[in-house]
Amino acid sequence: MPEQKERLKAFCTFKGYEIVDYYQDAGISAKTGNHRPDFERLKNDIKAKKINTIVALKLDRITRSIYDWENLMTFLEKNEAYIDCVNDEINTVSANGKMISRLLMSVSQNEIERTSERTKIGLAGAIKQGHIPSVAPLGYKHENKKLVIDYSTKDIVVRIFDMYYNGYSYQKISNLFNDEGVLGKTNWRDSTIVGILENELYKGDFIHGKNTKHPTYYENVVEPIVSKEMWEDCQVQKKKNSRHYQRTLTYLYLQKLKCPKCNRVLGGKATTKKNGKAYFYYYCHDCKVQFKEEKITEYFNQFIDELI
Repeated sequence: MPEQKERLKAFCTFKGYEIVDYYQDAGISAKTGNHRPDFERLKNDIKAKKINTIVALKLDRITRSIYDWENLMTFLEKNEAYIDCVNDEINTVSANGKMISRLLMSVSQNEIERTSERTKIGLAGAIKQGHIPSVAPLGYKHENKKLVIDYSTKDIVVRIFDMYYNGYSYQKISNLFNDEGVLGKTNWRDSTIVGILENELYKGDFIHGKNTKHPTYYENVVEPIVSKEMWEDCQVQKKKNSRHYQRTLTYLYLQKLKCPKCNRVLGGKATTKKNGKAYFYYYCHDCKVQFKEEKITEYFNQFIDELI
């Protein structure tokens, strides 16, 4: 920004610094992991001995990570360069300045982490109240910031699940919808049908951060359009319809067990020993937990005995 540039120029004049260049990664956060072209250019110019002092308004304009800060301090010491900050009154020329900069950086990162925690807690509370942070899928609409059933399109979703459950393929459903002009559209595709069938929202659940390493599963956060049983049965049907799908073993508890940590339905797998005996397991892919079928049978029989 122009006013920030003027402040930096005035500070350099006061300190007697010669300005070699300006480095600005506009619109890119200074947190870990972001690629910052101008910051890399700055480091290259330090290596080339074009400059020996970085002047910034605040420490968090340079980085917001203690880890990155320590790496930068090592880099600057190696190349005999320093940092001078306008607002924080920090100069890394002295050992005292370096110590204070580390303290300020720790406070800055702690505040970022606390803000992130508050945001996550607030978001989780909102999701549990039905405030889903995504575009409303077919069959739903946003009403007072909540995701509620759209009764004008709900039956289309129910029909898709029913047709698929009764043996219709993605292509057959999309072709039929195009022929009928459902919702006035003739561009229904297989991928559209797949997206609907795989969306957990239709059974009332929501996954936040579905494509990240640490997704969060919320159960019963919106009114479902189909039952959980119907949704799960369609997922099994999807596997059966796969060209490569082949199940030659019988899993007694498939689609009947949930993960104790995230509530997802457990998958099944088996190992066959050299003697031909098969051992069955039920597992959660995300939480990395698994249970032996024989152990589940043992608990189930105990439960039945207690009932009797």
